[in-house]
Amino acid sequence: MRGTELILSPATWQVRLLRSGEISAGELAEAYLAQIERLNPRLNAITDCDPESVRAQARVLDRVPEGERGPLHGLPVTIKSSISVAGSLCEVGSLLHAQFRPQEDAVLVGRLRRAGALLLGTTNCPEFLMNYHSENRIHGRTNNPWDLARTPGGSSGGEAAAIAAGLSGAGLGSDSGGSVRVPAHYSGICALKPTPGRLPEQGHLPPCAGPFASLGAIGPMARSVGDVELLFRTLAGASAVDPAGAPVALSQPGEAELRAQRIGLLDDDAAMTPETREALLAAAEALRARGYAVQPVRSRALDDLLEQARRLWWILFVRAGAMLFRPATVGREQELSAGFLEFLEIAEAEPPLTGEELLGAWVEADGVRQRLLGAMQECPVLLTPVCSVPAFRHGERGWQVGSERVEYLEAMRYTQWFNLLGAPATVVPVGRSPEGLPIGVQVAGRPWQDEVVLGIAGDLERDFGYRPPPLAT
Repeated sequence: MRGTELILSPATWQVRLLRSGEISAGELAEAYLAQIERLNPRLNAITDCDPESVRAQARVLDRVPEGERGPLHGLPVTIKSSISVAGSLCEVGSLLHAQFRPQEDAVLVGRLRRAGALLLGTTNCPEFLMNYHSENRIHGRTNNPWDLARTPGGSSGGEAAAIAAGLSGAGLGSDSGGSVRVPAHYSGICALKPTPGRLPEQGHLPPCAGPFASLGAIGPMARSVGDVELLFRTLAGASAVDPAGAPVALSQPGEAELRAQRIGLLDDDAAMTPETREALLAAAEALRARGYAVQPVRSRALDDLLEQARRLWWILFVRAGAMLFRPATVGREQELSAGFLEFLEIAEAEPPLTGEELLGAWVEADGVRQRLLGAMQECPVLLTPVCSVPAFRHGERGWQVGSERVEYLEAMRYTQWFNLLGAPATVVPVGRSPEGLPIGVQVAGRPWQDEVVLGIAGDLERDFGYRPPPLAT
């Protein structure tokens, strides 16, 4: 197997070869380092990688006896540069944090190490994670491996581009408004935004606290659903000091339990490209062929609830987020990136939140969650688009879709719903745009049903799934 064939194979396959000794951690690490050297100058996905540190990790892993090798033994992974990796850059894309290297690992990074993963480095993101494209004043712009003139998304865009192009076997991103799912859709890979509390969030910058504790989550990203599930099962479980953690045991839903899940199809939204809708309908048909009951569920009442969810997400993420960053950024505007200033301009076009308005939105959010969960009792799984459009060109901020003009943040509303709901949602590559860009489909479920969502996404992937971008091979 050639180096590129090996590194573009599923992580689950690579781990089997590593644990059995058919390949060494050193051999696989060198293959990934070669791909990084070849492609990262064009993609600008990985922002901190020390080849000698990678080789040193591989030497240690190769000395581990075969019977003592962990579930991720030797697998090269990357980490979004908002998640602490001891000694590595964790700048959150901001000059205000330039050259910051944490002394301790995030909880999940520590679990990756104990499971035997090999840490390649950290990946690019927008400043303070507040954009759906990955560009900042420290490291510049990350490009999409399918088309270098387009974005791989944000805020986990560097992570998605690295995994899609074979610079990394898998990795961790984070998601408070679609930030692992939109990049997965744009880059043609898979990702899971788990239920908040399933994976510990300590060590993420900024902290997942206040409203962000329920909106956001650290999530696994990889080239296959099986790879995503491997990371999820390896890393899941509350830590002793996680205030948002929940002691939810892992489950293993069988085929009968999965087929019993009625799936609601959200397909009659005109604000998506024709190819996006084609991918959604193809996914629905593939699941029906595998024995699932899939039915349209859009109604005026559900549409109103989803719009309420998006409005509350806007208050809690966009407007409250801008307020959260203001104390650290006031007076330092000249150091901020254009993308973050754009975010502040959007947020501050409305009056500052009052305490009464913020508290009211927080309370109202629980009421909307309750009604959405009630609406999902008949169909506990939803099949939706990820975004109105495939990967957009650098600098674009709105699109004409049919007779509608779809603006930047509005195009991502399909993911924002499930951040407000605190529900698990995964993305599977399904279709292609006329330009050959990947189009993903989102499978979302009720809170704590992460394994059900992954199981259904795995069934869907059997008919579709990852294909490498041409430059990766």
